[in-house]
Amino acid sequence: MKKQNVLKVLALCILVLGFGLRAMAQGKDPIEGLWYNAEKTAKINIFKATDGKYWGEIVWLKEPMLNGKPKTDVNNSNAAKKTRPLLKLQILRHFEKTGAKTYDNGEIYDPKNGKTYDCKITHNGNTLSVRGYVGISMIGRTTTWERAQ
Repeated sequence: MKKQNVLKVLALCILVLGFGLRAMAQGKDPIEGLWYNAEKTAKINIFKATDGKYWGEIVWLKEPMLNGKPKTDVNNSNAAKKTRPLLKLQILRHFEKTGAKTYDNGEIYDPKNGKTYDCKITHNGNTLSVRGYVGISMIGRTTTWERAQ
């Protein structure tokens, strides 16, 4: 009887350990996933890239077409990039987790004006405070993104 009890305990430990390892492997950073921009005209998927930094790309547009064609990056100052589609466009790049809720040292591209800004992001539950700025953070603008389902 003692061997059976030991085997049951051992099997239970292996099962618990297996679930724990799987949960750790599947564990994502709270910033990862789908987010609506402030106007809710786009969904951005934020993910951890192979470089260990956080990136984000547009994966949904409320109005993806213009004159029967997919919207493109028409406001980009680089003429060669004006024809690239907005869908799958990476607008967040190089973010590093710098605190429990903060991500910094990244940049955000605004397809509305074709400009790239330094950026920092603060995670607040189901919202992100996204602050784009030039030079120093005091000179900038913050928008709030909401978690998308």
